[in-house]
Amino acid sequence: MELGKTTTIRMLLGILKKDSGEISWNGKIVKRKNVNFGYLPEERGVYPKVKVIEQLIYFAQLKGMNKQDATKAISEWAKVLKIEEYLEMTAEKLSKGNQQKVQFLTAILHDPELIVLDEPFSGLDPVNTEIIKNIIIDLVSKGKYIIMSAHQMATIEEFCSEILILNRGKTVLKGNLKDIKNSYPANRVHIEANQDIKKYIDKFNLSIENVVDNNYTINISNEEQAHKLLEELVKSSIIIDKFEIKKPTLNDIFIEKVGETK
Repeated sequence: MELGKTTTIRMLLGILKKDSGEISWNGKIVKRKNVNFGYLPEERGVYPKVKVIEQLIYFAQLKGMNKQDATKAISEWAKVLKIEEYLEMTAEKLSKGNQQKVQFLTAILHDPELIVLDEPFSGLDPVNTEIIKNIIIDLVSKGKYIIMSAHQMATIEEFCSEILILNRGKTVLKGNLKDIKNSYPANRVHIEANQDIKKYIDKFNLSIENVVDNNYTINISNEEQAHKLLEELVKSSIIIDKFEIKKPTLNDIFIEKVGETK
């Protein structure tokens, strides 16, 4: 059986049976009785005909909270998530984004030590995405351990320190993200200038990946090319507002690694 990200997560949390091997967390076998974890599944699901507050209390009690503590925690988190006005409504009356915030709340309400988020930003608008992002950042700062599954490499790059990339059930890359990126040579330079600099770029036979209002992303094969271009621009009295040599993005690395396995 080919294991994808979601299948792996379900085995990790005991939702699916594994064929072999052992899954442990801080020396403890990962079971519902051993590890206090929160889980946001990829498939969104709330009880449409049930009031939001009632189902939040229900899920909190399943995780061992009493009703009083659950109600207090729900009130506090509802303010942060900006869903206070929806607590007494049935879930079906909420937008998909707000339903997703409700489900996210069920994953963190009981103060879990391990939080697993499967595509947490899927379907969210920019405002709600920012709310969830800020909560995740805060949880990490408080020592929570978060496992995140996502297809958006920019999201992974923003949040994760350790990564694992799966393709057709096989690991194609894993390790510390910073170390992985540092193992690659620079492949781009970003330049913000006060005028069109295309003729200078052409002089060095470099290709432009993107340009908007004299903001250039230029492909390079080594850093020396970028420095020579900068030297030429300065010599020509071009005003440079920004000059940044960049490593490959995680998206670049993903495409390279997944492409190798096909």
